[in-house]
Amino acid sequence: MLFKYVGIDESGKKLKQKVEATSLEEAKAKIKAKKILLQSISQESASLLENFSFSMRYKIPPKELSALSRELSMYIRSGISIVSAIKIVQTHYQNNKKIALFLSTVGTHLDEGKNFYTALEEQSVVELPEFFKHSIKVSENGGILDEVLLELSRFLKEQERIAKEIKGAFAYPGFMIVISLLMIAFMLSFVVPQITGIFESMNQELPRPTQFVIAMGDFFNNNYKLLLVLIFVGVSLFVIAKKKIYSFAYLVDKFVLSMPYFGAIVQKSELARFAYMASLLVRSGVPFVQTINLSANILNNRVLKELFVKASSQVVEGKVLSKAIADSKYVDFGFVQALALGEETSELESVLTNVSELYFEENRDKISFLLTLLEPALMLFVGGSIGFIVAAMLLPIFSMSVG
Repeated sequence: MLFKYVGIDESGKKLKQKVEATSLEEAKAKIKAKKILLQSISQESASLLENFSFSMRYKIPPKELSALSRELSMYIRSGISIVSAIKIVQTHYQNNKKIALFLSTVGTHLDEGKNFYTALEEQSVVELPEFFKHSIKVSENGGILDEVLLELSRFLKEQERIAKEIKGAFAYPGFMIVISLLMIAFMLSFVVPQITGIFESMNQELPRPTQFVIAMGDFFNNNYKLLLVLIFVGVSLFVIAKKKIYSFAYLVDKFVLSMPYFGAIVQKSELARFAYMASLLVRSGVPFVQTINLSANILNNRVLKELFVKASSQVVEGKVLSKAIADSKYVDFGFVQALALGEETSELESVLTNVSELYFEENRDKISFLLTLLEPALMLFVGGSIGFIVAAMLLPIFSMSVG
């Protein structure tokens, strides 16, 4: 539960903040431990929307988590304790209430004598990736918290950069597709019906392209509301089914991997993410079976995720990972070979790092090549579609002139 309170700190400054606690008494105890003179406290009564957001927990963006990890790493490396580092960082997020509350809650758990991993695990303000928390757990035990936090920061920043590159790359083609569809719909719904009246007075059979365009115009004009509803319902059902029905989502992911060209991009993107995270966890001292499971959890494609999770159980039985995934058609042969080489030479961490960099670079080249072909293809589609409509409308006029 969240409690909002008003109090005065040691310097005499008036505070209006929130605290997470299981009861009012625990909330008062936590506030007292911070040496704050409490004036008033009450359980937060939020709107329905706010209650929904708190129940779902705030998903901290990778960019914010990366910056937070880097800052904590910097302070810890300077010799500052994690408790003091959290308090310092908290002052930098006064304008972000959710992150400030998250840090305050973690700081309270640390003041109670809990370690950093336990504090992150028990807080219920934000949702953190499992690989992030387990990396923290291992690094605390190994005394390399600052190094792991810095590596996590780099990984999250790299993932954010790649996501931005992909979104930016497909922004223009997406814009062109939407504009072209709107233009075609406008011509069929408004321009074609205006010209159709002229043809109705003609006592001659219209050319088939003209008949087709007029029929399409009448169809869109009479059914555009129904089409919009069907598109909205179809997209909504697809999104809900993909989130709620595992078998459906699995089939969709399987279909994506089997697509020509696009499937290879998705496959190498997922394998690159797996390799990068696995190399980080291996470097942090995480047991290899746990490394496989944690790395698999960051994958979006359920086919590959399930493949690596099943492979981890075979690794427990004594089988090496490269052989456990060798028979799968959804894993690139080069990835299996590189993995086998790393296992044989005991250089798995460096091999995985190199593989991730290679696959990220290959995907950038593939996406760039795809966009180079996609832009003229879209121009041809837009020009061809509009040209066909215009030509179909002009054909009867030409036939009249010839006649």
